[in-house]
Amino acid sequence: MKKSAVLNTEVSYTIANMGHFDTLMIGDAGMPVPEKTEKIDLAVTLGLPKFIDVLKNVLTELQVQKVYLAEEIKTENPEQLAAIKALIDVPIEYMPHTQMKAHLAHDKAFIRTGENTPYSNIILESGVTF
Repeated sequence: MKKSAVLNTEVSYTIANMGHFDTLMIGDAGMPVPEKTEKIDLAVTLGLPKFIDVLKNVLTELQVQKVYLAEEIKTENPEQLAAIKALIDVPIEYMPHTQMKAHLAHDKAFIRTGENTPYSNIILESGVTF
């Protein structure tokens, strides 16, 4: 049995396949995912699992050099923004939510959570460990 923090097979596999500058999105239950983007659906019910818990878990194994958030999170979900900032120490770039949705076509995968608060979506850009 895998000993590290990420036990979900699909999430672990996706992280292991990330290269430098590849992107992975973690998001809320309502984010529309293009058909060609791999969707790893962790949602059990509204609110479970929480976005922030999944993000914490992924960050235990993925080397991140930059993150992207929706500009709207600043005003529409400042509590989630504060929780994200408490977890990361890499540059944050903001973009309109519509641009984040369009970016999904280029992400390695989308991890769907049960989160039901607005703009709880993040794009993680993979870095290198050396």
